[in-house]
Amino acid sequence: MIVFWVAAGVLSAAVAGLILSRAARAASANEASDPTPILYRRQLAEIDELAERGLMGEAERKSAHAEAGRRLLAATDAPAQAWTADPKARRGVLIAAIAAPVLALVVYLKLGSPGMADQPFAARLKSWQTSSPTELQPPELAAVLKKLIAERAPDPEGYRLLAIAENASQNAPETIRALRHALKLAPQRADLWEMLGEAQVTEADGKLSDDAKAAFAEAVKRDPKSVLARFYLARARIDAGDKAGGLADWRALMAELPADDPRRPAIAQQIAEHEGRAEPAPAPGGGQMDMIRGMVEGLAQRLKANPDNPEGWVKLVHAYAVLGETGKRDAALKNARARYLAKPDVLRDLDAAAKAEPMK
Repeated sequence: MIVFWVAAGVLSAAVAGLILSRAARAASANEASDPTPILYRRQLAEIDELAERGLMGEAERKSAHAEAGRRLLAATDAPAQAWTADPKARRGVLIAAIAAPVLALVVYLKLGSPGMADQPFAARLKSWQTSSPTELQPPELAAVLKKLIAERAPDPEGYRLLAIAENASQNAPETIRALRHALKLAPQRADLWEMLGEAQVTEADGKLSDDAKAAFAEAVKRDPKSVLARFYLARARIDAGDKAGGLADWRALMAELPADDPRRPAIAQQIAEHEGRAEPAPAPGGGQMDMIRGMVEGLAQRLKANPDNPEGWVKLVHAYAVLGETGKRDAALKNARARYLAKPDVLRDLDAAAKAEPMK
């Protein structure tokens, strides 16, 4: 690194010396310092050339010709000024050119890290692979998962985990890409279609794109009881102008949910809002956030009744992490880790889900 700085200083001094020598040569020639007469003569020639090629009308040519001629006469009548050379000024420029890289080198040696080795991506990736997933940032975890997927046989679960990591990295396009790979391998999985629809809604800043509606439709086709997909599809009907149909779908969804299901208040609030009725919000954050929180609590209740569900625990930990509920995330993670202590793959998935960053 020091060699680099020395070379940079020498080159800077050489360039400064070259510029100053050329300036001194021009000054010794005692040429006029004002190049405008040459410029306006060239401009007159260009005007005539444009007129000859038919790119300028006769009136425009006369007007431009007159203006350039007027400026040429003014520049010609102006007294010529010879260049003056000041050796002291040239020495100051040369000293400044040498001092700048020297000063930068001194600052770097004092504040920088000249002994630190380069860290190419391959070396960093190797280090991440040997680290615990809990110690990695979401982009780092995504890079590790991509490497593992490339080395192993195609696996929809691997792509699902990659999608979770990319989503935590707030990289919606890569999340969607990972889920599409997963669905090529397991098109029958409704949960993957749901995740794809959610990722496409995120990419569209909360709007229901045609791709998102298609993904939710595929989820319902494979799991007719998919609450999230049915909720969004009902909203899509309302957005398309079929308010009565969308509200009917929401009411049907409400009728199928148990009376104590935590998602019911959020759906009821959405129905009331679209009917123009006043309905107290069940919790701050808006109907859609309440819907999401309700679904997360519903998952937690199902796991309490049927805890032998590693995939469900991974989803729950990830959901709490994304919602920013660190207390619930840590409790769910502790419970799940104790349950699957003998299954390193599940532990890895749980740790990766816990690293998801809260949504903003």
